[in-house]
Amino acid sequence: MKHEPENLTLAHDEPPTSRTDKGVGSGPLLGGLEATCEDCMALMARYPDKHFDLAIVDPPYGAGDAFNFRYSKLYPNAAPGPEYFAELFRVSKHQIIWGGNYFPLPCSRCWTIWEKGNPAPNFSDFEMAWMSFDKVSKMVKIPSWGAMHADGKTIHPTQKPVALYRELLETYAKPGQRILDTHLGSGSHAIAAHYFGAHLTACEIDPDYFAAAMARIKRETAQQTLFT
Repeated sequence: MKHEPENLTLAHDEPPTSRTDKGVGSGPLLGGLEATCEDCMALMARYPDKHFDLAIVDPPYGAGDAFNFRYSKLYPNAAPGPEYFAELFRVSKHQIIWGGNYFPLPCSRCWTIWEKGNPAPNFSDFEMAWMSFDKVSKMVKIPSWGAMHADGKTIHPTQKPVALYRELLETYAKPGQRILDTHLGSGSHAIAAHYFGAHLTACEIDPDYFAAAMARIKRETAQQTLFT
């Protein structure tokens, strides 16, 4: 199933070239989103080499299916094959790949470690993102796990906090850049990119998650803050 792109470009025709605010909820800079409900391989096939300045992706790690009680169905967690990574590297100049420790990626000295503060002994204390940058590794501490998720009620079994994507964008991206997300999931990345001023192209293959993400994105970007 494929949905027509939903374009949420709101506040400007040209991308901003600079920013003075600190991200989500604290400034007027807004980005644009083009999102589709389709397979990511079909999306990437439409773009030329190195079209995107940066890809920030969170593909399934292959760690087993997760049951989603919201939709009473399994979230398939099969890891993508080498053809996915070949296309991802083809269409983007730089990559940030969550779960990079699960995939056979090139050696990199640049990683982001997200410390979640999870007290449950059978869940990971942190997650790792592989990065193509020649920079030092960073630790990001954002408490978020289970019912204590940083964004409140979740809509996706692998939902990451908006603040986590805000941190990545502020550290590794620039406003106005073209950014790719091949697994939109809960839409947290899109919300952060919207306020950061990036132009995000994203897709989600599951129609239920796509609809929930689009509703969340529209709801959480409907009003600009009055404070700078």
